Amino acid sequence: MRRFFSILIVICIAFYMSACSSDEVLKEKKVVSEKNTETSAECAKGEADSHYPLTIATYSFQKENIDVTFKEKPKKVVAVYQNCIETLLALGVEDTIVGAAGLDHDVKDEYKDAFATINYYENGMTKEEVMALEPDLIVSWKSYFGEKKLGEVDFWHDRGINTYIMNNSGVRGDRKLEHEYTDILNLGKVFNKEEKAQQIVDEIKAEVAKGKAFAKGKDPVKALVLQCRKDGTFRNYGKDSVGGDLITKLGADLVVKESGNITAEKIALLNPDVIFTVYYSYYETSVERDDAISNLKDHKGLRSVNAIINDKVLPIRLGEVYCSGVRTMDGVKTMLKGLYPDEY
Repeated sequence: MRRFFSILIVICIAFYMSACSSDEVLKEKKVVSEKNTETSAECAKGEADSHYPLTIATYSFQKENIDVTFKEKPKKVVAVYQNCIETLLALGVEDTIVGAAGLDHDVKDEYKDAFATINYYENGMTKEEVMALEPDLIVSWKSYFGEKKLGEVDFWHDRGINTYIMNNSGVRGDRKLEHEYTDILNLGKVFNKEEKAQQIVDEIKAEVAKGKAFAKGKDPVKALVLQCRKDGTFRNYGKDSVGGDLITKLGADLVVKESGNITAEKIALLNPDVIFTVYYSYYETSVERDDAISNLKDHKGLRSVNAIINDKVLPIRLGEVYCSGVRTMDGVKTMLKGLYPDEY
């Protein structure tokens, strides 16, 4: 009996020691885990600290070159107009957007869940509404900083609020594809999302390169990008526009190089093979998709044009050819399908 109790005591002591040892191991693992978490947080903070302050080149309403400096990642952003909103959504910083307005079209499907989380102003945003949001950054077009809207950027800078005006919104003499790349990359820097921004730009460039490959060894396709106004007049997107620049970079022949008004008679004389007709719905001068097509197809003076005869009047969103941002990819794809239907 005494031997039995001795064995029992030994077993109990062994069990106790094992339990204590397990507790110590768990405590050690917890300490290591907590240290790893703290280290990861410190690394992330260190990366952010090393990224800022950051200075970015942009413009004033008067088209002057200015620099804005970011001491940290923006936390309260107002984004107005299609490419401004969608570029931020593409970069994954929707949590920083406190107010948005000015869409020409519904946001792209892949951004709808993120867009649903932000405060969107259907009727636009007044200066007073923007001020009430206390933003630390406003991203928009040149026109939004006009006297009747937000006013010159100095007003906001004096209040510690940074501004960024998109390059192709009227602050430069030329509206080029490269400026869309610049905006995406600049905003990537502002939000410390440079890798994602570079990926977006690289993918667009790869798609653009396909156009030159498709065109090689062939007569260039004659093309126009037109905006059909409600009064029946036409505006051409020339080589100094994103739309016109895209036509050229995709290996086609932009038959009218100058931007501006163009008559039906001149269109008929030039006889383009493909016409991309621009539509949009946000503004008072909006042209809906079906109207953008019918205004050309039903025009008596254009019945002899190859693009009309061969059913090559193709709708394209304004957001794909003007201040296009991440929608530049959609514009490229729309044009490749229209210019090279057999190859693309």
